[in-house]
Amino acid sequence: MFTTPAKTLFTTTLILGTLIATTSTSWLGVWMGLEINLLSFIPLMTDTKNLMSTEASLKYFLVQALASAALLFSIILMFAFSNNPFYMNTEIFSTLMSSALLLKMGAAPFHFWFPATMEGLSWKNCFILMTWQKIAPLMLLAYIIEMNIFISMIILSSVLIGSLGGLNQSSLRKLMAYSSINHIGWMVAAMVVGENLWELYFIIYTFLTLSIILMFNVHCIYHINQNFLTMTNNQITKSCLFLLLLSLGGLPPFLGFLPKWLIIQTLVDLNYQFIVIIMVIMTLVTLFYYLRLTFLAFLFSYTELKLTLMNSYNRTFLPLLLTFTGISTLGLPFCSVIYFML
Repeated sequence: MFTTPAKTLFTTTLILGTLIATTSTSWLGVWMGLEINLLSFIPLMTDTKNLMSTEASLKYFLVQALASAALLFSIILMFAFSNNPFYMNTEIFSTLMSSALLLKMGAAPFHFWFPATMEGLSWKNCFILMTWQKIAPLMLLAYIIEMNIFISMIILSSVLIGSLGGLNQSSLRKLMAYSSINHIGWMVAAMVVGENLWELYFIIYTFLTLSIILMFNVHCIYHINQNFLTMTNNQITKSCLFLLLLSLGGLPPFLGFLPKWLIIQTLVDLNYQFIVIIMVIMTLVTLFYYLRLTFLAFLFSYTELKLTLMNSYNRTFLPLLLTFTGISTLGLPFCSVIYFML
């Protein structure tokens, strides 16, 4: 990532923009932080090895500029009508601001740009787009979110589109994009019931996404059919990917089930049973296309090709991969033991 001074500079301002947006005391400062973050990420997206990165950066810029304009428009309207005693309906302003922030993070039904942008990026930039670029919009959304029909539709559409959209994808980057949309639905639901829950969910989601993307990046895997050729060479790598995907899908007893367990329990206590049922059913669909990544690699034994490229740093990567997989597999039992001890 830090290969040139320019990339180091833009990475620093990328982090600085998010910090400005999340720590600002005014909405105008929030908008400025988001703009600094946007203008810093676009140079990082361009990659000379990938011709689609220029197209992806243009799509990202246009969508983010639209979202920033909508956010600034809603902020100006809110200040303009704040002193008007005859107009006190703040729900319209919160809906406008929520829509702009949801468009920035790629939540459904504002997700149209997200899979197409992911397709043109490298795995490093995909990881930044799926994790760091969502921090500022999520934190700002947590300030203004209220459970209403609009937010309920956002949650349901995100889990539905994120689950069903990944079924017919052969590109792993698009598949991870639809997976991210599904997880956004869970994070928004966690925001409604408690601020700490979505932070826990985001931390665990970031950890699991980092583990899987590291594996894809090391083996240079971008499509499902490459799994069959690469993963059959190393049974340990194949098993680690299988366990990490199960954890990302939220299957017990893996670590990824812990935040979903807490969200389900809290939503049921607040009598949101219908939303919980839809979310759980759609999670099973996401588990199906996660399993599809490794299922055929487990069933069939392909002949090892001499043309299969093996990276020289696989030996140093393997202990890190085993550590991540161990944390993912044993995280939930360990947290449960600590919880009952306390």
